Amino acid sequence: MPAALTENLNIAAFDHMPSPEEIKASVPLTEQAAASVVAGRRALMDILDRKDPRVFVVVGPCSIHDPVAGLDYARRLKKLADEVSDVLLLVMRVYFEKPRTSTGWKGFINDPFMDDSFRIDVGMERARKFLLDVCETGLPTATEALDPIAPQYYGDLISWTAIGARTSESQTHREMASGLSTPVGFKNATDGDLDVAINAIISAASPHSFLGINSHGKSAITRTRGNRYGHVVLRGGGGRPNYDTVSVSLAEQALAKAKLPQNIVVDCSHANSWKKPEYQPLVMKDVMHQIREGNESVVGLMVESNIEAGNQPIPADLSQLKYGCSVTDACVGWDTTEEMIRNAAAMLREVVGRRGACA
Repeated sequence: MPAALTENLNIAAFDHMPSPEEIKASVPLTEQAAASVVAGRRALMDILDRKDPRVFVVVGPCSIHDPVAGLDYARRLKKLADEVSDVLLLVMRVYFEKPRTSTGWKGFINDPFMDDSFRIDVGMERARKFLLDVCETGLPTATEALDPIAPQYYGDLISWTAIGARTSESQTHREMASGLSTPVGFKNATDGDLDVAINAIISAASPHSFLGINSHGKSAITRTRGNRYGHVVLRGGGGRPNYDTVSVSLAEQALAKAKLPQNIVVDCSHANSWKKPEYQPLVMKDVMHQIREGNESVVGLMVESNIEAGNQPIPADLSQLKYGCSVTDACVGWDTTEEMIRNAAAMLREVVGRRGACA
């Protein structure tokens, strides 16, 4: 057969993957979870539209690997979210996909058993179940969109989406973002370049047509309306942070030049903290000072946080995993998280009303 000589030469197998419709039937959206998603999206959009003077904080584990510990974290975060809801909107970071420079664990969806068995079918269903459980606590959720097909499986449970530093320049991800139902934060490039994120916002705001799948898992021409809630995420890069007042001012000027809303989110992790979690509180405190001094453009922050501080390698014997500790980037622990959020709320309470009046 001629085709045998020319196609799928490096494909070992095509295994069955349930369609989005099948996964959703197995883990159906509940009214309680849907209400949480809708409320979260509306609140985020109101913040971006300056109808709500609060600041949102996307906070949670670098990645989810243990749903039990993850739900434990969510319940703690929900109590904290209620405590500071007058000035902060807390959104739980729920990351299932991890981009890799070369190799490494690719996340809960790709390899849920953490043994290189790559049961993506199992991972997708368990990821959806975890998101459902978190939404039913009343928390809005945030994730990074990496695989362009994945949002069809669980996008109805997400309130905020990030496009990472490695993918903000990808046309595939810009097109995908144009069809997402959530606000989307585009990170600056790993070298610190901001133009990549700004061009991504402009692109995602426009309608696109591209190859995708529908709810039945069939190939489809996906036609989008465009997403007007794109915004910049400053995560540092090129060997330096970019959350300082000068960097934020330059970002404001770049957004104004592009005729885009001056909506900026600061990622307290990654290059902004030199990948040292103990610096994340310093970054947050600095940004809070900027807001107290009159900054109007910073609308949100990101924090990598877990129950236990630091991170750990994935052991051969998974029973040896430390509970509530990251297996990817190092995080601040829960005690530090509470302190960071409460301190930020205290700093904002004196100015949040004024901030709303100025918007």
